Amino acid sequence: MDLFLEGNGAMKVVRSTERKQLEKLYLENGNRFLLLYGTAYTMKESLLSDFLSDKDYFYYRSRNVSPEEQKRVFLESIGKRFDCDLKDADYAKALGQIRKAEGKHFVLVLDEFQYFLRKDQEIMKALSDLKAGKLTSCPVMIVLAASSLAWTVRDFDEAAGKAVAAIDERIKLSDVSFLDVVRAFPHYSVADAVRTYGILGGVPAYLDAWSERVSVKENVIRTMLTPDGLLYRAAEHYLTDELRELGVYNTILASMARGNEKLNDLYQDTGYSRAKISVYLKNLSEFDAITKVVSFETGGWDNAKKGIYRISNHFLRFWFTFIYPNLSELALMTPGRFYDRFIAPGLGAYLRPTFSSVCTEYLELMNLVGKTPIKLVRMGTWIGKQGTIDIVGQNEIRENIVAVCNWDDKLLTYERYELLLENMEQARIKAKVIYLFSATEFDSRLKMLEKEDSHIVLVDMKEL
Repeated sequence: MDLFLEGNGAMKVVRSTERKQLEKLYLENGNRFLLLYGTAYTMKESLLSDFLSDKDYFYYRSRNVSPEEQKRVFLESIGKRFDCDLKDADYAKALGQIRKAEGKHFVLVLDEFQYFLRKDQEIMKALSDLKAGKLTSCPVMIVLAASSLAWTVRDFDEAAGKAVAAIDERIKLSDVSFLDVVRAFPHYSVADAVRTYGILGGVPAYLDAWSERVSVKENVIRTMLTPDGLLYRAAEHYLTDELRELGVYNTILASMARGNEKLNDLYQDTGYSRAKISVYLKNLSEFDAITKVVSFETGGWDNAKKGIYRISNHFLRFWFTFIYPNLSELALMTPGRFYDRFIAPGLGAYLRPTFSSVCTEYLELMNLVGKTPIKLVRMGTWIGKQGTIDIVGQNEIRENIVAVCNWDDKLLTYERYELLLENMEQARIKAKVIYLFSATEFDSRLKMLEKEDSHIVLVDMKEL
């Protein structure tokens, strides 16, 4: 939706990792051909604009039109760029007009490429020949950019045909990390950054609509609870950009937000057949709206839950937890009163999984710089039938660290630590180090335990 892509000034989120990837590919010898893709809310245009700023390039934004109209506009654009008449030419002749630019790579960007390839396979054959050096002697970097995640994952390879073999690299523009959110809002406290991340996730376009000049509550009111807010209908737009039959997807997501996590639970709650639900869950997972949660594999596999589905998109989860069930009240109440009545009381519990993911990211960063007691090669959550271990990390020889993540309890208590030990017995694992994360305080017994036992590490919000 164009409204989101306009933003409100300089983009808050900077995709430095992807920018470095593009630059590295650009500097490599030979022609390069890559696919850059994500949802419509990744703000890929800002990334491309930054990347192209010091390069010789041709950028074409594909239209959702007939193949004939697409070709006409494309040839006209190439003709203007290289001062040539391409009327009635084919794609190969048009791409052959690309000329050398001072020994450097020329960058060809075809944006919104899903509109091109859905209706016309001729372009991929020409691009493959361009990459092979058959059309011009100019070194070329070809970038196909798409904002239809589900289509790219599901249909791109088949639509591209044999020419897909020419693709050198695929860069997925995923949601940004919690650390990126912290960087985007430097004046927010860590707690407010967690709240923001739990509500919006790492969707750049949504983060761009947020302001750190006001509270999280005021941001929710301004952007999501008022009819002229930038995110007022964002959940609907996010789904309809990729999927049809919005009513079915709304029904399934609403059921999942109510706590129905297994296929049979969804079947009983929605009335849809298991086969139908499976298809729709697959479609939702193809553009990262939901995920099938697999418990970290341990010796206690028999005690673990299996076949669990959860909403992985933070914004959709927030919407279907707090706003969707209360749309009638939203229509009649003031936004502030609605927030106080329907959102504020449950926000703490809602953010518990978010805080666990933040703690996981913290451990990943510590592991990256060699500050964890063992070198972790895998991390996850153990989801038991009677309890959960928020974080399990393991090295190559199956030594473990485990962690508890407390977000909203006033104290992380010794009893919570004892519960962790019980869950470890259920999971049949031992740990070299136990991390206890808390966004609040630790009780005195845990503080004493840390002093007495070097295998216990307390981490508070200041360290995060």
